[in-house]
Amino acid sequence: QVQVEESGGGLVQAGGSLRLSCTASGRTLRTWTGAWFRQTPEKEREFVAGITWSGEALNYADSVKGRFTISRDNAKNTVYLQMNSLRPEGTAVYYCAAAGMTGIAPFPWSYYYWGQGTQVTVSS
Repeated sequence: QVQVEESGGGLVQAGGSLRLSCTASGRTLRTWTGAWFRQTPEKEREFVAGITWSGEALNYADSVKGRFTISRDNAKNTVYLQMNSLRPEGTAVYYCAAAGMTGIAPFPWSYYYWGQGTQVTVSS
């Protein structure tokens, strides 16, 4: 069984920054694509960013391009999401997802393993 755990959420003012971390443990996948999604009570879970095992392929939602950066440290089985210039509409629960795929899929149903989520609140 693979466990995925996020950390790093919190309250920040608009224009501020946060860094989220996502660590996979347990029966660790040999290679895994990591992705971040976010969800609010009013919206379905939406793709934010994804990164392949090699780190060579990255994908971002248009709404976060130029402000968010996804990266990973495979020695630590950890994926990061650096979020800069945060906006109030970025307030959501952020989820980390993992799957043993070779590419990046922007769809929640493509990922097998999920964390519990971490709350990010951006005040105006």
